[in-house]
Amino acid sequence: MTWGDHIISYYKTFKPQQLPNNIEWLYPQQSEVVMEILKTFCRKFYNDQMERTLFLGINPGRFGAGITGINFTAPKQLSGYCGIQHPFREGSEISAEFIYDVIETYGGVKKFYSQFFIGSVCPMGFIKDGKNINYYDDKELLTAVEPFIIKSIEHLVSYKTNRKLCICIGGEKNYKYLSALNEKHHWFETITSVPHPRFVMQYRRKFKEQFIQQYLQLMQE
Repeated sequence: MTWGDHIISYYKTFKPQQLPNNIEWLYPQQSEVVMEILKTFCRKFYNDQMERTLFLGINPGRFGAGITGINFTAPKQLSGYCGIQHPFREGSEISAEFIYDVIETYGGVKKFYSQFFIGSVCPMGFIKDGKNINYYDDKELLTAVEPFIIKSIEHLVSYKTNRKLCICIGGEKNYKYLSALNEKHHWFETITSVPHPRFVMQYRRKFKEQFIQQYLQLMQE
């Protein structure tokens, strides 16, 4: 089995459950078109058995992974950086823009994806009233999906994953929740956090290069 096979199985095993409070799943991989794009991405960047270090974001949003099925990768980055043609409208997303600036500064997509996998604490996203909602924004939602989150992380770390370090994307609620789960399940020796790209691009854009260097320092260590 390759890392690509592992990732694909990771999404194929998902069986949606009913969610509370009129919240709906964001599950783009149920589309055959999205799954074919994901397979192409995996064949290109994960067709090997090398160990990866994990980045774990919060959960996918509508305009990046919610379209492409690939975390922090909007259609523009999928074609422009990854070289994968697709039928999606050529839109971008500010978190994806920051992540791909990090990737380019690190040495490009081939080098980055040979060493890292960007996942999410919850690999599926959520929509309420037509807007993104995070897994921790609704207590009943979190209670409902926590078993799925645990199962998903256990699946992810079961194959050639660096268990010494996990890089958590999002320094407050996401980091605290992941750290609490890790204390119980002992997936990683250390979890460290980096600021979320959306926070950087919305509120600290003039310091973007400093935040890129913060990411790079962790990756190079």
